[in-house]
Amino acid sequence: MDINRRQFLKFSGASIAGIAFGTLGLDLSPIEAYAYSLRTLHAKQTTTICPYCAVGCGILVHTINDKVVNTEGDPDHPINEGSLCSKGMAVYQLSHNNPNRLTVPLYRKPYGTRWEEVSWDFALDKIAKNIKTSRDASFEAVNAKGQEVNRTMGIASLGSAALDNEECYIYQKLLRAMGLVYIEHQARI
Repeated sequence: MDINRRQFLKFSGASIAGIAFGTLGLDLSPIEAYAYSLRTLHAKQTTTICPYCAVGCGILVHTINDKVVNTEGDPDHPINEGSLCSKGMAVYQLSHNNPNRLTVPLYRKPYGTRWEEVSWDFALDKIAKNIKTSRDASFEAVNAKGQEVNRTMGIASLGSAALDNEECYIYQKLLRAMGLVYIEHQARI
């Protein structure tokens, strides 16, 4: 490209002026902050835990009419203090970029070949009945030595690291009350 002296001076002057205005007080950060706040102005804010790994980072989810409009790290969370890894930053895409994501429970009858949509009440009742049936079939009140054990060997639990201490305490009490012996946690594996 052929450039003469006059064009060189024009391009140089424009570049210097751009740099000068960019560094000498033309600050766009207040405008950017205001524009960011408009996106979440009337949104409902909910705190949640990142579902990806065992760290349990806190995330703020902003919704309008039950649609996710923004996700960001929770600055008040003691683990991540507002920062997120690349997977945590992509949690917004769980609700927007996955058209195959399940939103209702599916049930396949025994020996069936098709999955059917069922209500949450049906699914939870079915789970409770299966737990009760398995517990009743494998419950031991006393062991071979005659010692009272009150345990079930037919059910195991693998807990999630996304639960906090209080939730883990309640979950552990529930499992022990049902007589479970095989209780494991994701963070140990």
